[in-house]
Amino acid sequence: MNKFFKISERGSDIKTEIIAGLTTFFAMAYIVVVNPGQVTGMSGGSLWNAVYIASVIAAVIGTLLYSLYANLPFAQACGMGLNSFFFVSFVLPQLGTGNEIEGYRAGLIIVLISGLIFLILSATGVREYLAKAMPDCIKKSISAGIGLFIAFLGFQNVGIIEKNEYTLVQFVKINGAEWSDIAPAIIAMLGFLIIVILNILNVKGAVLIGIVSTTIIYYIATWQLPSFNMSFDAIGQSFKDFAEIGISSVFRPSSWKNAFSPEFTGGIFSAIMFIITFCLVDMFDTIGTLYGAASEADMLDENGDPIDMNKAMTCDSVATVAGAVCGTSTCTTFVESASGVAAGGRTGLTSLVTAACFAICIFLSPLASVIPAAATAPALIYVGVLMLKNFSKVDMTNLRSAVPAFLTLIMMPLTYSISNGIGIGSISYIIITLFTGKYTKKDIAVTVIALLFLCKFIFGSM
Repeated sequence: MNKFFKISERGSDIKTEIIAGLTTFFAMAYIVVVNPGQVTGMSGGSLWNAVYIASVIAAVIGTLLYSLYANLPFAQACGMGLNSFFFVSFVLPQLGTGNEIEGYRAGLIIVLISGLIFLILSATGVREYLAKAMPDCIKKSISAGIGLFIAFLGFQNVGIIEKNEYTLVQFVKINGAEWSDIAPAIIAMLGFLIIVILNILNVKGAVLIGIVSTTIIYYIATWQLPSFNMSFDAIGQSFKDFAEIGISSVFRPSSWKNAFSPEFTGGIFSAIMFIITFCLVDMFDTIGTLYGAASEADMLDENGDPIDMNKAMTCDSVATVAGAVCGTSTCTTFVESASGVAAGGRTGLTSLVTAACFAICIFLSPLASVIPAAATAPALIYVGVLMLKNFSKVDMTNLRSAVPAFLTLIMMPLTYSISNGIGIGSISYIIITLFTGKYTKKDIAVTVIALLFLCKFIFGSM
């Protein structure tokens, strides 16, 4: 084991690696209960069960790849933001029509195709080239923008931020409201503060502890009793839903037909734009998160790029394909992996331990389904805080970097789209660079990206 993972060579030991793996798991275990709700827009049911099992399996596969192939102490799971993008694009339009599962299946085909393209780009080195060619200001603002978007979703999910006829959004109205209506918002804010305080006190697994604590507070404060069945029958039902709804989706001819139909994706052209968008979003979400995780872990090379980037991106690509086959949205490297590195993890043994912990979660779906939105929203908001801090590294005194970075950051939550933020930021960077005489050969790759997004904005339906 020491020889395979190069534990001594990297200045670590087995005990430290195990502790680091457990630390990483407890820091990101919230995704197990958050992702099914984000992908399906539901808090239970057959589709929720299918996505839960698929999410765990995808996390196990992706994290094992980091362990056994890349020998890096990082972990993967379904990416926050991308799961919401999936829901908004494919499931939300079908809610109430009875076609939610078919919309979900059509979306999986789009993710699968984009994942395969993603894999080819990774294998040929194109993806690494594009990542390194991106301007530094956009690299730093991508992960920050995703964080802002995720936090916004968390605020919305529990009604902390509400719709307003005149100002579009507003803070929850507390005065004169019924307790049952405002309880999720208030409890979620309390849960967020619990997570923050626990992290300041350096409590390991603060996010998971916060979710559990907030769940208990929620059921006490609302005078409800959680209802779940941890019997073998209930667990078996989850696997049955996974087999019938999740993993079977990409093997159904109807799923491929629906992926290119006007009813589910808007038609062939729209489906192609979805594929391109998912490729771009997947690529730059992963780049942003990978840069964020590597930066937090102090695992950047002399050029400021993550070490073994090509191996890391290959792991991510394969995990995305595997996730789509299993029945969930895109997998990506989690910035919380840095917590394991902070605990001393330096090799793939750390991620092996994390993968083993995720595998155990496969049998806990009935228990996980009782976690309310009021308990998962604080985790979303907290992750948003973690990812937003990368924006502080942007040089805001130079408008050539400040403006594209700002547009990338702000357009993600305001347009409810990660890809829009990346696209608008890239287009603004190229225009500013071109008309100020700063355009160089290395900006060609960003120009191609900007043109693709320009075509998307002009001809796409999203």
